[in-house]
Amino acid sequence: MKVLKAERELAIPEGITVTLKARKISVKGPRGSLERDFTHVPRIDLYHNKEENKIVATMFFSSKKRLAVLRTVCSHISNLFEGVTKGFRYKMRAVYAHFPVNVNIDGKGEKVEIRNFLGEKRTRTCVMQEGVKIKRDDMVKDCLVLEGNDIDNVSKSAALIHMSCLVKKKDIRKFLDGFYVSEKGVINDD
Repeated sequence: MKVLKAERELAIPEGITVTLKARKISVKGPRGSLERDFTHVPRIDLYHNKEENKIVATMFFSSKKRLAVLRTVCSHISNLFEGVTKGFRYKMRAVYAHFPVNVNIDGKGEKVEIRNFLGEKRTRTCVMQEGVKIKRDDMVKDCLVLEGNDIDNVSKSAALIHMSCLVKKKDIRKFLDGFYVSEKGVINDD
Protein backbone atom coordinates (compact mmCIF):
# COMPACT_ATOMS: atom_id res chain seq x y z
CA MET A 1 0.00 0.00 0.00
CA LYS A 2 1.29 3.45 -0.88
CA VAL A 3 1.59 6.19 1.70
CA LEU A 4 0.05 9.43 0.48
CA LYS A 5 2.46 11.81 2.22
CA ALA A 6 5.47 11.12 4.43
CA GLU A 7 7.38 14.01 5.96
CA ARG A 8 10.47 14.46 8.14
CA GLU A 9 11.80 17.67 9.64
CA LEU A 10 15.38 18.50 10.59
CA ALA A 11 16.10 21.49 12.81
CA ILE A 12 19.14 23.50 11.67
CA PRO A 13 21.58 24.10 14.56
CA GLU A 14 22.76 27.59 15.51
CA GLY A 15 25.68 29.03 13.57
CA ILE A 16 24.99 27.05 10.38
CA THR A 17 23.90 28.52 7.06
CA VAL A 18 22.17 26.21 4.59
CA THR A 19 21.57 26.78 0.90
CA LEU A 20 19.26 24.34 -0.86
CA LYS A 21 18.54 24.34 -4.57
CA ALA A 22 17.22 21.52 -6.75
CA ARG A 23 18.01 18.80 -4.18
CA LYS A 24 21.61 20.02 -3.84
CA ILE A 25 22.45 21.13 -0.31
CA SER A 26 25.47 23.07 0.87
CA VAL A 27 26.13 23.66 4.56
CA LYS A 28 28.53 26.23 6.05
CA GLY A 29 29.58 26.22 9.67
CA PRO A 30 32.47 27.06 11.99
CA ARG A 31 34.64 24.14 10.75
CA GLY A 32 34.11 24.76 7.03
CA SER A 33 31.59 23.89 4.35
CA LEU A 34 30.22 20.63 2.94
CA GLU A 35 28.02 19.82 -0.04
CA ARG A 36 25.78 16.91 -0.94
CA ASP A 37 23.80 16.10 -4.07
CA PHE A 38 20.49 14.24 -3.74
CA THR A 39 19.33 14.54 -7.37
CA HIS A 40 19.65 10.77 -7.80
CA VAL A 41 16.96 10.12 -5.15
CA PRO A 42 13.55 9.72 -6.83
CA ARG A 43 10.32 11.35 -5.60
CA ILE A 44 11.77 13.35 -2.71
CA ASP A 45 11.14 17.03 -2.11
CA LEU A 46 13.57 19.04 0.04
CA TYR A 47 12.44 22.41 1.33
CA HIS A 48 14.20 24.99 3.52
CA ASN A 49 11.66 26.51 5.93
CA LYS A 50 13.39 29.79 6.82
CA GLU A 51 10.79 30.98 9.34
CA GLU A 52 11.18 27.93 11.59
CA ASN A 53 14.85 27.35 10.55
CA LYS A 54 14.43 23.72 9.54
CA ILE A 55 14.74 21.44 6.52
CA VAL A 56 11.62 19.55 5.48
CA ALA A 57 11.92 16.34 3.43
CA THR A 58 8.70 15.06 1.86
CA MET A 59 7.72 12.04 -0.24
CA PHE A 60 4.35 11.51 -1.93
CA PHE A 61 2.73 8.22 -3.02
CA SER A 62 5.60 5.96 -1.97
CA SER A 63 5.76 2.34 -0.93
CA LYS A 64 7.41 1.25 2.31
CA LYS A 65 10.63 0.37 0.50
CA ARG A 66 10.90 3.81 -1.08
CA LEU A 67 10.09 5.50 2.25
CA ALA A 68 13.33 4.11 3.70
CA VAL A 69 15.16 6.60 1.49
CA LEU A 70 13.52 9.49 3.35
CA ARG A 71 15.19 8.65 6.66
CA THR A 72 18.51 7.98 4.89
CA VAL A 73 18.51 11.41 3.27
CA CYS A 74 17.74 13.04 6.63
CA SER A 75 20.61 11.10 8.25
CA HIS A 76 23.01 12.31 5.56
CA ILE A 77 21.92 15.91 6.11
CA SER A 78 22.32 15.63 9.90
CA ASN A 79 25.82 14.21 9.32
CA LEU A 80 26.59 17.35 7.29
CA PHE A 81 25.40 19.47 10.23
CA GLU A 82 27.58 17.54 12.68
CA GLY A 83 30.57 17.67 10.36
CA VAL A 84 30.64 21.46 10.04
CA THR A 85 30.08 22.01 13.79
CA LYS A 86 32.05 19.21 15.50
CA GLY A 87 33.88 17.07 12.92
CA PHE A 88 34.47 13.31 12.93
CA ARG A 89 37.29 11.24 14.43
CA TYR A 90 38.18 7.59 13.78
CA LYS A 91 40.85 5.76 15.79
CA MET A 92 42.61 2.73 14.33
CA ARG A 93 44.84 0.23 16.13
CA ALA A 94 47.64 -1.82 14.59
CA VAL A 95 47.45 -5.50 15.50
CA TYR A 96 50.44 -7.78 14.98
CA ALA A 97 51.61 -11.08 16.43
CA HIS A 98 55.30 -11.30 15.58
CA PHE A 99 56.55 -8.62 13.17
CA PRO A 100 56.08 -5.09 14.53
CA VAL A 101 54.49 -2.78 11.97
CA ASN A 102 56.26 0.51 11.19
CA VAL A 103 54.03 3.46 10.30
CA ASN A 104 55.33 6.68 8.74
CA ILE A 105 53.07 9.71 8.31
CA ASP A 106 54.16 12.56 6.03
CA GLY A 107 54.47 16.08 7.45
CA LYS A 108 51.07 17.26 6.23
CA GLY A 109 49.19 14.23 7.54
CA GLU A 110 47.78 13.37 4.12
CA LYS A 111 49.69 10.14 3.40
CA VAL A 112 50.64 7.10 5.48
CA GLU A 113 53.26 4.44 4.71
CA ILE A 114 53.06 1.00 6.34
CA ARG A 115 56.22 -1.10 6.45
CA ASN A 116 57.16 -4.57 7.76
CA PHE A 117 53.58 -5.90 7.66
CA LEU A 118 53.92 -9.67 8.26
CA GLY A 119 57.66 -9.21 7.66
CA GLU A 120 57.15 -8.26 4.02
CA LYS A 121 59.56 -5.90 2.26
CA ARG A 122 56.76 -4.16 0.37
CA THR A 123 55.75 -0.67 1.47
CA ARG A 124 52.03 0.01 1.54
CA THR A 125 51.04 3.62 0.86
CA CYS A 126 47.61 5.07 1.56
CA VAL A 127 46.64 8.59 0.50
CA MET A 128 43.91 10.13 2.64
CA GLN A 129 40.70 11.41 1.08
CA GLU A 130 40.11 15.13 0.66
CA GLY A 131 39.89 17.01 3.97
CA VAL A 132 41.12 14.10 6.14
CA LYS A 133 44.21 14.43 8.35
CA ILE A 134 45.99 11.49 9.96
CA LYS A 135 48.24 11.57 13.03
CA ARG A 136 49.54 9.30 15.74
CA ASP A 137 47.87 9.02 19.12
CA ASP A 138 50.45 10.08 21.73
CA MET A 139 48.76 8.24 24.59
CA VAL A 140 48.29 4.83 22.93
CA LYS A 141 50.96 2.75 21.20
CA ASP A 142 50.32 1.77 17.54
CA CYS A 143 47.22 3.95 17.26
CA LEU A 144 46.31 6.21 14.32
CA VAL A 145 43.79 9.05 14.52
CA LEU A 146 41.90 10.20 11.42
CA GLU A 147 40.02 13.50 11.62
CA GLY A 148 37.89 15.43 9.15
CA ASN A 149 34.58 17.14 8.52
CA ASP A 150 33.05 14.74 5.99
CA ILE A 151 32.11 11.40 7.56
CA ASP A 152 32.24 9.70 4.16
CA ASN A 153 35.83 10.73 3.51
CA VAL A 154 36.99 9.87 7.04
CA SER A 155 35.44 6.39 6.90
CA LYS A 156 36.75 5.79 3.36
CA SER A 157 40.27 6.68 4.49
CA ALA A 158 39.99 4.25 7.41
CA ALA A 159 38.75 1.58 5.00
CA LEU A 160 41.71 2.21 2.65
CA ILE A 161 44.16 1.64 5.50
CA HIS A 162 42.30 -1.48 6.64
CA MET A 163 42.11 -2.95 3.13
CA SER A 164 45.76 -2.26 2.35
CA CYS A 165 46.75 -4.58 5.21
CA LEU A 166 44.47 -7.53 4.56
CA VAL A 167 46.10 -10.94 4.94
CA LYS A 168 46.02 -12.95 1.71
CA LYS A 169 46.53 -16.70 1.17
CA LYS A 170 46.65 -17.45 4.89
CA ASP A 171 44.10 -18.55 7.46
CA ILE A 172 42.58 -15.28 8.71
CA ARG A 173 41.49 -16.94 11.95
CA LYS A 174 45.16 -17.43 12.81
CA PHE A 175 46.70 -14.35 11.12
CA LEU A 176 44.80 -11.50 12.71
CA ASP A 177 47.38 -8.87 11.78
CA GLY A 178 46.18 -5.59 10.32
CA PHE A 179 44.70 -2.19 11.14
CA TYR A 180 41.25 -2.12 12.74
CA VAL A 181 38.91 0.73 13.70
CA SER A 182 38.78 0.78 17.49
CA GLU A 183 36.79 3.93 18.10
CA LYS A 184 34.69 6.37 16.08
CA GLY A 185 32.66 9.45 16.88
CA VAL A 186 32.69 13.22 16.86
CA ILE A 187 35.65 15.35 17.87
CA ASN A 188 35.31 16.49 21.48
CA ASP A 189 37.01 19.85 21.98
CA ASP A 190 37.16 19.60 25.77
